[in-house]
Amino acid sequence: MTAAGLLALLLPATPAGAAGVHHGHRSPAPQTALDAFWTAERMRAAKPLDLAAPAPRSTAAVRHGAPLTVAPTLTRLPKTPARPGALPQAGGPWTGGGAVTKTTGRVFFTYQGRTAACSGDAVTSGNKSTVLTAGHCVKLGGVWHTDWVFVPGYHDGQAPYGKWAATKTLSTPQWTASEDINYDVGAAVVAPLDGKKLTDVVGGQGLSFNSGYNKAMYAFGFPAAAPYDGSKLIYCGGTTFKDPLFSGDHGLDCNMTGGSSGGPWFASFDEKTGTGLQTSVNSFGYQFWPHTMFGPYFGDDAKNLYTTAQGT
Repeated sequence: MTAAGLLALLLPATPAGAAGVHHGHRSPAPQTALDAFWTAERMRAAKPLDLAAPAPRSTAAVRHGAPLTVAPTLTRLPKTPARPGALPQAGGPWTGGGAVTKTTGRVFFTYQGRTAACSGDAVTSGNKSTVLTAGHCVKLGGVWHTDWVFVPGYHDGQAPYGKWAATKTLSTPQWTASEDINYDVGAAVVAPLDGKKLTDVVGGQGLSFNSGYNKAMYAFGFPAAAPYDGSKLIYCGGTTFKDPLFSGDHGLDCNMTGGSSGGPWFASFDEKTGTGLQTSVNSFGYQFWPHTMFGPYFGDDAKNLYTTAQGT
């Protein structure tokens, strides 16, 4: 993730699994055990997941195909109405309300024996139980994370819509095989909570695949490295650009730090409703290029990951 906590992860591409084949990890931990494990104190204390920075090398081009758009799923909007935010915005608290305050949340898990945190987003899905995040927020260093939960609408240790335990986490074949930064996309399928499914409770954002570059976008997340503390939803907004260096990612002027990984990027974002079409996730930043966030292009492999997750 960027300068004050987001570290570049640039790995060489190696032969990946067949397109559409997505390896995942099933969680044996029951919902009740994870709810008890993730106390307010433990969530506040979870460390943002930072990434190592090996020497930069070029990666293979992301596969592009036919565009696909999936519409948002709305539930009752929060009492705080959405209102326009200032654009461009390189990083600041989101005070506009709207559906994004329900669908976006923090992700908590155990990584190498310690509690860690990322961000994620509930999306429209056939199983009503799919969360999108970054690939390194489900698997890193060849190991799948455990004790994985999604907390939509998180605010300073509070879980207003509950803690949703993953039954399975997945990533793209390229991330699973070689942690290729071009494919740093992950997904989780969460169990029902109190007899209800995730998007029936918080709604789901729309999605857009193979939609091109250089678009106006909003990025959201819960950065927890200085100057942020993970307690509130932060956003950036502006016109994106294609990474001119070592990836095929989108770039955006943004000062979000560690912990924001996996937070959603939206095109066609409607400030009145707080809904949009998710086109990427917070992924990484170059140490030598401060205040700039990069997110993977949602091409065919991200689309296949979504299809696999929502069919689980």
